[in-house]
Amino acid sequence: METDINPDSEVKDVGVMGKKVLIATVYSPEPVLLASTRLGPDRLILIIDKEPDKEQSESLQLIRESLGKVIDIKEVKTDVYDIVGVARKCVEVIDMQPKEDEIYVNITGGRKTKAIGLLFAAYARHDLVKKIAYNPEEDKKAIVWLPRLSFRLTDSQKTLLEKIETSKFESIKDLADKLDGSLSPAMVYRAIDELKDMDLITTEEGLRLTDAGKIARL
Repeated sequence: METDINPDSEVKDVGVMGKKVLIATVYSPEPVLLASTRLGPDRLILIIDKEPDKEQSESLQLIRESLGKVIDIKEVKTDVYDIVGVARKCVEVIDMQPKEDEIYVNITGGRKTKAIGLLFAAYARHDLVKKIAYNPEEDKKAIVWLPRLSFRLTDSQKTLLEKIETSKFESIKDLADKLDGSLSPAMVYRAIDELKDMDLITTEEGLRLTDAGKIARL
């Protein structure tokens, strides 16, 4: 069963309410087959390359032939090395699942950049993802459950990230002056220091979001 989904399109009607959903990166088939066998998902969403090479294409075919008759399999294509882009697509996919469903993430397969993007998406949607798994290469039968971290931003931090991403500011003072009193200068300076410590913004050459800051805003 080959079905390609675009996160920009409607996906909710493909699932059944209250089901298990497994979102996984993939290159070789073994990690996905193992994770699917253990979890028994009703829906499997594979994060693949925009232009799958021969090995990835063969893996996808094997997964479909092995699981396609019992599991609803979908594919989401992303760039290979754009971590922010991967995270954004994965967040969109997570958001499209029915809220009653249980979402599991497995980052074992695929390129590291894809796995990191999916992991960051799980952090950005901490409240929607039930578990994050990794299967060590040394012991393919083992499961490492990764922490379900969250950015946990304050309202002030969220406001500043939005302003910095959507407008240009030469300095912290410039930012504080253009907020029209919605945040006091002291609050702005304190929040900027916190965001810098979290590596969500950089103050080199003006105020800019880092890749982590862009993902935190998803």
